[in-house]
Amino acid sequence: MTLDMHNMTGRIKRFVFLSAAFLFVAAFDIRLHIKHYEITTDQTTETLRIALLTDLHSCKYGKDGETLIRAIDSQQPDLILLGGDICDDVIPDDNVEALLKGISGRYPCYYVTGNHEYWSGRIDDILELFRSYHVTVLNGSSDTIKIGTQPVTVCGVTDPDAVTYAGAADIRSQLDALSDTRPPECYTLLLAHRPELIGLYLQYDYDLVLSGHAHGGQWRLPGIINGLYAPDQGWFPRYAGGMYVKNDQVMIVSRGLARESTKVPRIFNRPELVIVTVKPAIEDRNK
Repeated sequence: MTLDMHNMTGRIKRFVFLSAAFLFVAAFDIRLHIKHYEITTDQTTETLRIALLTDLHSCKYGKDGETLIRAIDSQQPDLILLGGDICDDVIPDDNVEALLKGISGRYPCYYVTGNHEYWSGRIDDILELFRSYHVTVLNGSSDTIKIGTQPVTVCGVTDPDAVTYAGAADIRSQLDALSDTRPPECYTLLLAHRPELIGLYLQYDYDLVLSGHAHGGQWRLPGIINGLYAPDQGWFPRYAGGMYVKNDQVMIVSRGLARESTKVPRIFNRPELVIVTVKPAIEDRNK
């Protein structure tokens, strides 16, 4: 083998090794990612910035949750939505309480339950924890607030397991009751843990639906497979994570924040803090 051929072979081996190392590191990267979505609508006159947190499962983000809290603060949201499975059925609530301490009183915060919170057998204690930090618990209920001069109605439904574990009304009954109380002039959000029920949600004409639960399909191949497997959707889930538009209604599904709580590692699927910016269409037309 000539010296030139030997050097070429060495360069190829180094390239293959470095490429494999890069892919390995990227595949198992579980650093927090801030994922942005932007929606333009005729239903608002002011820009609205929403932080969506789902599926934390009591996982740790730095001492006292500082990594996650700093990420939220850096985005300056108008409100925070906690979309279920913030607590876990195995890991204690310490990291959740640290998060709530960090955001309590600084942002309007709304929470709906997820399935693991019912599986814990501690649902009453969990609800009390959120309420003790001035988080509004939505259980087939709504609240209307003003962001600047823009009224916004936030609606929320319990996880379907609330029927079995807490004797709550089913999702359809909750949505029916909400439809009778929603102010027609408001931009209206629905916070609901499970995205696979989108067919039901769309029957109620919400401007924006926000969900989690799917964990991003756990394993991804970006640009090829959006998710391999998700709870209640099975293999190759349709709603693993991302923005979905159906008949002018929008659903955004977070890939969630779970890390050490999962038995199967995330692959090409970084945990995410979702930031949704809702912009008035008139603002875009004036540019």
